[in-house]
Order: sequence, then structure tokens, then C-alpha cells
Amino acid sequence: MKVDPAPSESSSPSPGELPLSLVLRVFIPFAAGYFLSYLYRTINAVLAPELVADLHLDAAALGLLTSVYFLTFAAFQLPLGVLLDRFGPHRVEGLLLLLAAGGATLFAVSGGMEELVLGRALIGLGVSACLMASLKTFVMWFPPQRLPAVNGWVMAFGGLGALMATAPVELALSLTSWRGVFGGLAVLTLALAAILFLVVPDHPPAGGGGNWREQLRGIVGIYTSRVFWRLAPISLLAMSAYMAIQGLWAGPYLRDVGGLDRLAVADLLFWIAAGMVAGFLSMGTLAYRLSHLGIPVVVVSVGGMGVFMALQLVIASGFAGGNPLVWVGFGFFGTAGNLTYAILSQSFPRHLAGRVNTALNLLVFIGAFVLQWGLGAVIGLWPLATGGYALAGYRVAFGAALALQVVALGWFWYASHASRDPGRPSQDNHASHASHHSCRDPDRGTELKP
Repeated sequence: MKVDPAPSESSSPSPGELPLSLVLRVFIPFAAGYFLSYLYRTINAVLAPELVADLHLDAAALGLLTSVYFLTFAAFQLPLGVLLDRFGPHRVEGLLLLLAAGGATLFAVSGGMEELVLGRALIGLGVSACLMASLKTFVMWFPPQRLPAVNGWVMAFGGLGALMATAPVELALSLTSWRGVFGGLAVLTLALAAILFLVVPDHPPAGGGGNWREQLRGIVGIYTSRVFWRLAPISLLAMSAYMAIQGLWAGPYLRDVGGLDRLAVADLLFWIAAGMVAGFLSMGTLAYRLSHLGIPVVVVSVGGMGVFMALQLVIASGFAGGNPLVWVGFGFFGTAGNLTYAILSQSFPRHLAGRVNTALNLLVFIGAFVLQWGLGAVIGLWPLATGGYALAGYRVAFGAALALQVVALGWFWYASHASRDPGRPSQDNHASHASHHSCRDPDRGTELKP
């Protein structure tokens, strides 16, 4: 299919400014996939009381049941990157969504913890391509200067999925059970898989596919790149903490520390997700605008993560309670780390885009699994007679997650300054050798030659 030419680079894009063919046949299907992925990811924050009541789960078990999504999601990231680069995003995502639909069906009809965990694991595996396939597709269809903003728009659809997982899900529970909710999600997931197969056009290969050995060598080059490891630790820890808290533990915190009832918790989770949507829309556009003033995207990303850490400190201290301004800010600035995908996509050759994004995503979702489960294990050490958890547990758990991010921020500062030290070599030999291309330093916009 021949598509309209890409829009000019004079303004920040929105879906309404993109060629209609790209909006309808490329952007919307992948955005819908990420919508479903985030809905699956965060829905347990509202369903937690239902699951606990039906299955008699403690905090650690609830954390495991929810976080196993991240484990299977992460486990498939490296092969996913190779598959995306080799076979194309819409085919890979369409096939995987069939697994997600099967997982949602199993979750809906399960009779015990083992079946629930397996269903949740299949969901995580099945939606593991939703964001990565989108980012890979946009690298193929849009110019590099557009990626931060276009990526922000698709991530905003993920935020809409998180919105749907709050008050609307609470409303749905008045009409059906949590099993009925997952049954409906299974049907929607099957429908989207069909759309990806039948509607999304093929794209000419970008080159650089090579054989399996060469593709795996590209992954090794990414993981041995100094450019990658300068930014990866702070990004993965910030995004992991955000997903672990927003996707599950924000709900219990608002109940136990904020003193909110169930409906008020769902309402505030809705506004946190609204803040996330605003963050996705604003961060990419802000980065695009500031890049024209000579301010690198990485400065916007790391600055936003710094504000996000400050808000976590307020929350961990217990002062936030149910304060909507703090929590909406948490949702807004929690999106800053997602700019890293666009930064790294432009720091490596185009044909490595799928593997670069999944290399980072692997680490992010391993971190989210460990943190979401680990936070539950720590929080559960301070149970309350009323069935909730004490502020001390939240302080220790959230504080530990924040401490890891502060250490990673220190590493980013050190690595960035070390790379500018004229006494140190600035080449990124490993990635350049693996890809036979130069990489770019995201701080300075300069090429790192082999």
C-alpha cells in the first residue's frame, strides 16, 4: 500500500495531523493494542479487593499474582526484538494477542491460584509486543525527529487503558463479576488480533536483517554499549517503580494511608491515570520543542524522572495520603522515563530499533516484576488487624525503591561526565562493531565512531 508522505517537521504531530491512511491503518491499531496492554497491566489495582475476598490472598500472594504478568512479559523481550526486526510488527503482535486472549479466558474461568497465575502469565506474554511493536512500526513509518511525540501519543493510549482500569472497571463490577470483566477483555483482544492481521499494511524491509547469528550479535552489541548503559539503569528503575506502584500498590496505599473508601480509591486512580495521559502527551511534545532550542531529549527525560523521585519521597513519607495533586503529579512525571525508548532508538542504527527497545524493555519488566512482588513482601510485614497494612511497611518498601533510583541517577551523572572527560575514550566500540554502524551520543547528538 502506498501511503501519503510524512508531514513536515515544522510542528509537533498529533494523530489528526498525520496522513489519514497512517492514522487508520497503522497508528490506531497499534495504539489500541497498547490500550489493552495497559488495561491488563493495571486492572488488578481495582480488582484487588475482589481477588483477595474470593481467593483469600495475602499481600505477597497478591503481588505475585499481579506481577507474574511482568515476568513473562520480560522473558520474551529478547526473542521479541529479533522477531519484530525479522518478520514485522503487525504479524508478531497479532499472533501474540491470541495468547493474551487465551490467558484472559483462563483467568475468567479459573478455579484456583495456579490457574489464575497461568492465565495472568499468558496475558503478560501475549501483550509483550504491544508497545515494542508500536515503537518499531513508528521507526519504519515516521522520520526520527517525530518519534518522541508520536511515541508519546501511542503511550497516551496506554494511559487511556489505565483510565479504563479505574472507575469504569469499578462500575463494570456493579454489573458483572471480575470473571465477566476478563471474559469481555478476551473478546476484545481477539478482535484486535484480527484487525492487525487484516488491516495493517506491510512495510518494505529496512535492511540489516541478516541471519539469526547476526541478529543475536546485534543484541550483544546493544548490551555492551556504553551509550545504552549510561541511561538504562535510571530509566528502568524509574519506570519499574512507576508500574509497580501505579499498577497495584497505589490502591492499597490510598486505602490504608489515605483513608479513602473503595469508590474514592477508584476515582483517584482514575485521576492518576489522567495525569499519566497528560504526561505522555506533554513530555514527547515538550522534548520535541526543546530539541529545537538545543536542549537534548535526555535532559527532559532525566529532569522529569528527578521530579518523579521527589514525589515518591513525599508519598513514602506518608505526607501525601490521598492528596490528589501529589498523586496526579506522580502519574504525570512517571512518564518521563518512557522518552528513553525514543532516545535509544535514535542512538543506534534503524534496523536495530526492535532489539534496542526490547533490550531496555526486558530490564524494565524484570524490574517491575521484582519490585511489585518485593513491595508486597515488605508491606506485608506490617499487617493491620483491619486487614490493611501499616504506614511503616509502605515507608520501607517505597523508600527502598526510591533509594535504588537515586543511586542510578548518581550513576547517570557520573557516566555522563566521564564520557565528556577528554582523558577517557568516548567511542562505543562494541555497539559499532556489532552493527557495523556508528551510534549517537544522546547527550550531545554526536556520533560515536568505531
